[in-house]
Amino acid sequence: MSHRAQIRIPATYMRGGTSKGVFFRLQDLPEAAREPGRARDRLLQRVIGSPDPYAKHIDGMGGASSSTSKTVILSPSTRAGHDVDYLFGQIAIDRDFVDWSGNCGNLSAAVGPFAIASGLIPAERLPRDGTAVVRIWQANIGKTIVAHVPMRDGAVQETGDFELDGVTFPAAEVPLEFLDPAADDEDGGGAMFPTGNVVDMLEVPGVGSFRATMINAGIPTIFLDAKDLGYRGTELQDAINLDPAALARFETIRAHGAMRMGLIRTLEEAATRQHTPKVAFVAPPAGYVASSGKSIAAGDVDLLVRAMSMGKLHHAMMGTAAVAIGTAAAIPGTLVNLAAGGGTRSAVRFGHPSGTLRVGAEAVLEQGQWKVTKALMSRSARILMEGWVRIPGDAF
Repeated sequence: MSHRAQIRIPATYMRGGTSKGVFFRLQDLPEAAREPGRARDRLLQRVIGSPDPYAKHIDGMGGASSSTSKTVILSPSTRAGHDVDYLFGQIAIDRDFVDWSGNCGNLSAAVGPFAIASGLIPAERLPRDGTAVVRIWQANIGKTIVAHVPMRDGAVQETGDFELDGVTFPAAEVPLEFLDPAADDEDGGGAMFPTGNVVDMLEVPGVGSFRATMINAGIPTIFLDAKDLGYRGTELQDAINLDPAALARFETIRAHGAMRMGLIRTLEEAATRQHTPKVAFVAPPAGYVASSGKSIAAGDVDLLVRAMSMGKLHHAMMGTAAVAIGTAAAIPGTLVNLAAGGGTRSAVRFGHPSGTLRVGAEAVLEQGQWKVTKALMSRSARILMEGWVRIPGDAF
């Protein structure tokens, strides 16, 4: 039996925020994978090492967690006023699918640096020293992200003293602006609050009824009150991830919430749409010890948030969920806003399993409806390895 040799594809392995992923330029992919479809999905799965029934990603670049099973494809933008088009693929670990339904806010911090380093931004547009402004079209959700990338001696500055809880070492700060992050009826993505309410009762047969804020901002997210679930909001990963009954309950809640938000038509569809919506639970400030051993005092935060990603409690916080947190916190009456003490606010610092994070949002009330013009947060990014990835030639 003959076997096709491996092929090599130019690629860059990057950290962005608290995530890692394999980055590609569209032009470098094999021709069959330059268009959406099964060939592209299979190629990216093989790069990551999925689907893997052992859930270890031994034979690929993935890290066997939702934070490290990610791929990015960039190309020069076809949209006026933008520099690059950014497409994100969340690779399922042990199942045979790629989820294209949402963005990765953490890896968004690496898009600008990768675009510059890989020659996708004309050199004449880049300052030798200072800040390069990269306008990104997020193709998954049809939104604009503006990255402010530090430059030094004509190259991306990656080292610095910006510290991000959930990331071991400091690096250079990359501020991000998520413009008009909430969905609206005009852009075809549905309303920011799909039900029309800032708080609903979510009926989950066999599980219970829960107060929920269901919002589509940054990424579709279902916010629940921690105490309604029997939690304090100070939980770390093992408290949830080692409890199969809890994981099953969250997945059932997520499926019914997705139905209520109009994201799926049948409960069965939730199994192939794991990236969205997210489920998170919130609580008022309280002290706890983060996963690093760092003590977080109640006075250090405005509220506590824990979020599920791809069926597990996230080790820190997804960037897109942070956008949803900032947006919901800015709108009076949401569960996020109430956990933070209520009122109108332009920024919050929340506690997550790895520490704390600050996120801001600009909200205005227009004709009785809340509109969020932008959400802001900072992340860091750096290249971990660059060169080629290799996969068998018959893998896609």
